[in-house]
Amino acid sequence: MAHLTNPLATTSQLYQHHSLSSLPQDLQESIFIATQCLTQAAGQLLDLPQSVTAQANVILARFWLVTSPWAHEFSDVSAASVYLVAKVGPIPRSPRDVSNVYAYLLSRNSALFRTGDLHEDDARSYYQSEADYFAFQTRILALEARILYSLSFNTHVALPHALAITYLQTLDFLSQSKSTVSRRTIQYLNTALLSPQMLYLTHQPHALATAAVYNAAKDLGAKMPDCEWWEVFDVDREELGFLVVGMRSVDGCLRQRREELPHLFRGVPTRRLVEEEMNRRGLRVSNGSAKTDDEEEDEIMKTMDSRW
Repeated sequence: MAHLTNPLATTSQLYQHHSLSSLPQDLQESIFIATQCLTQAAGQLLDLPQSVTAQANVILARFWLVTSPWAHEFSDVSAASVYLVAKVGPIPRSPRDVSNVYAYLLSRNSALFRTGDLHEDDARSYYQSEADYFAFQTRILALEARILYSLSFNTHVALPHALAITYLQTLDFLSQSKSTVSRRTIQYLNTALLSPQMLYLTHQPHALATAAVYNAAKDLGAKMPDCEWWEVFDVDREELGFLVVGMRSVDGCLRQRREELPHLFRGVPTRRLVEEEMNRRGLRVSNGSAKTDDEEEDEIMKTMDSRW
């Protein structure tokens, strides 16, 4: 059964995750959501199965659990995760393919995060010279090694999608008249990959699958067993309730972040854009930590005092 379970984040790791980067919570969530969306878009353009792209989402989340997001450019981490997972999967992609896709997604012609009329497609906006490609390749290969080292070379990811199909079949939701429940279930599982709560790192696949089935049936008014059917799938009421709320909150969180920080979602967020936002708030980023001018001055003074 080991192939159906994942190594879960510990309480100390979750606490350390917040201390690794003292960026404001809204910025952390915006960066995470946008980068995961970028990863999904790259997987589609690379014609990768959703299972491969979802694994890349989970690998990225695991990496940021133990490493500050500020340590590397966000898009580079996304590209390295996609390249790494595809490399060991059934459909590997070359660094050149990954480079071309991210060059497009990061260009002004990319449809990602944009609304309204797009610019006239101009291939020059995402053309990569050989020097640009080799620089990208160097960064991605270095990041691939860094991700593997940080995760102790454990890249196993068990996804809940297959279990969800089994549960739907058990509950007789795979018939033609009830197929909408299965589609909504998969939508919930894919959306949960974007959750800032990192649901895929804190709960096992069987619990995620059960919560997605519950949400889908609830949305569509599908008739469910009168008994506490989720206990058959080894999920207690408390865990189910947390996941149900967590999955439902992702869409609202994304909308809220887009309304509060529209300038970060006009394209793919970069460290430069985030730093500009921090400066606007009167904060400074030092080794991934956000500090006000006064706090930074106090820290410098303490360092000087300790040297005397």
